Amino acid sequence: MQCPGVPHLASAERTPRPREWRPQLYRKCTDTTWLLLFFLFWTGLMFITGYSVAAGATGRLLFGYDSFGNVCGKKNSPVEGAPLSGQDMTLKKHVFFMNSCNLEVKDVRLSSAVLCVSSCPEEQLDTLEEVQLFADNNGSFLCVYSLNSINYTRDPNADSLCPRLPVPPSKSFPLFNRCVPQTPECYSMFASVLINDVDILHRILSGIMSGRDKILGLCLFALALSLGMTFTFRFITTLLVHIFIAVIVSGLLFVCGVLWWLYYDYTHDLSIELDTERENMKCLLGFAILSTVITAVLLGLIFVLRKRIKLTVELFQVINKAISNSPFLLFQPLWTFAILIFFWVFWVAVLLSLGTAGAARVIEGGQVEYQPLVGIRYMWWYHLIGLIWTSEFILACQQMTVAGALVTRYFNRNKNDPPDRPVLWSLSILFCYHQGTAIKGSFLITATRIPRTILMYISSGLKGKNAYAASAINGTDFCTSAQDALKLLSKNSSHFTSVNCFGDFMIFLGKVLVVCFTVFGGLMAFNYNRALQVWAIPLLLVAFFAYLVAHSFLSVFETVLDALFLCFAVDLETNDGSSEKPYFMDQEFLSFVKRINRVNAARVQGAERSLRNEEGMELQPVV
Repeated sequence: MQCPGVPHLASAERTPRPREWRPQLYRKCTDTTWLLLFFLFWTGLMFITGYSVAAGATGRLLFGYDSFGNVCGKKNSPVEGAPLSGQDMTLKKHVFFMNSCNLEVKDVRLSSAVLCVSSCPEEQLDTLEEVQLFADNNGSFLCVYSLNSINYTRDPNADSLCPRLPVPPSKSFPLFNRCVPQTPECYSMFASVLINDVDILHRILSGIMSGRDKILGLCLFALALSLGMTFTFRFITTLLVHIFIAVIVSGLLFVCGVLWWLYYDYTHDLSIELDTERENMKCLLGFAILSTVITAVLLGLIFVLRKRIKLTVELFQVINKAISNSPFLLFQPLWTFAILIFFWVFWVAVLLSLGTAGAARVIEGGQVEYQPLVGIRYMWWYHLIGLIWTSEFILACQQMTVAGALVTRYFNRNKNDPPDRPVLWSLSILFCYHQGTAIKGSFLITATRIPRTILMYISSGLKGKNAYAASAINGTDFCTSAQDALKLLSKNSSHFTSVNCFGDFMIFLGKVLVVCFTVFGGLMAFNYNRALQVWAIPLLLVAFFAYLVAHSFLSVFETVLDALFLCFAVDLETNDGSSEKPYFMDQEFLSFVKRINRVNAARVQGAERSLRNEEGMELQPVV
């Protein structure tokens, strides 16, 4: 099952015959074993989905819950042995802690009872009479459900069933809809217990839920930027490239400066007491260091490759002509984006269910606690692999569709009679023959994605997409296609390696630009809520989502670029330009390749001339 990176060395007795490139002459199903493996993997995912839905309660995580097994804001089912469970909490959406000023954790349990109330007391309540009046006027009962509001001042056990007096003023905060006390001393106690003593997963989830509106807005902003970048590359000019590079440089430097400034601001903020604030500060330092390194590397690459801008503009004009022949290629990212959104929503819903999967257990006082079920922690890893692999498979299907449509147009002899509906033809070929290849390729690319650096991304990203293009040409499996593409591109690397790498680099800069400005918007949006949420992780998720969105849109140009040069290499391999074997390429593309060759030849001659001059100077006698 291994996919070799280089051709196998053959023994002297047995030399393999070179493969013939036979564009679109036959088709067969490829990598069917991986198709079966993917089906079995998704069978496991469906089992996890059913298990999490049956055993989990996402509502507990999203809306908060009381001490008696009721989810706030929902109609609940009773828990056996808990008389106060199973209540209708539709109008009671807020979580109220009866002793918010005296919270402490004993044996991993809060010492205070938790209730669902319709509203938080915004003014201090000093007596039980005021608590009763608040219940009568607002319909918000701050004592245990078994005690009627009429008996707040009559029942001898009211002191233990009602909140400890005085009840501090509180305000609803979108941290699981909790009533957060507003007096400084109570706030400090409340935050130190309910935030510092909560595990990191719940702190992260609380940050995501409290900032969900900002996250959604930033994702839409990333989508708009991606569409703008697609339009830019579609109608690119030399001036536009210079402006684009200037914006990239300015954006990178600006985001780095903002990150270091925010970190400096955090370190000099004397009010930092909570773990959430300290975690935000540590994440900011990591973001600042990482962004500085990335900025330095990208600026160095931009400086080294700056002289190839003119050829890059001509290259994109050739790419855009190929896209113009099949304009529906630009619509591929839309359905890819829609499918990815649907899958991510499904994945997050299952994740939330897994996070709340537990068995209800009734303890003293009729209260309910939930114990995590055995095996949950192992399912998290399986579910995470499913996210990465399936997302890569969806993107691989787009790349194979684009490559197949381009191959159909390129290897058509009659340019005046282009094939009908090349995109639909490519989709049908993908689903009939090459789903296994997309599955295998997405898995192998995923397995090597994490350890990649930016420079490796630029050079090795070409191999995966060219494997898809080679599969579209010859109908071979993924590893064979990758090996054939590597051999052929290595043989013809002098024609296009430099300009192709810079073209890929420009597209990568477009993705960086989308992420850069999305992260800047996130920094401005999240920084206003420092105290009660870990916003660094939601910001990282937004950056990841922004990159995937930009990748799904701009990879059309990337795939066309790489597939176009692979088709050109196949053209050179199978034809010689004679009347018997004419090239498939059109005159415009052939002229562009000749200009690249002239530039490369002039560069080589200049280097040789410089070397001869230096050698001549070294051999001249000194007089």
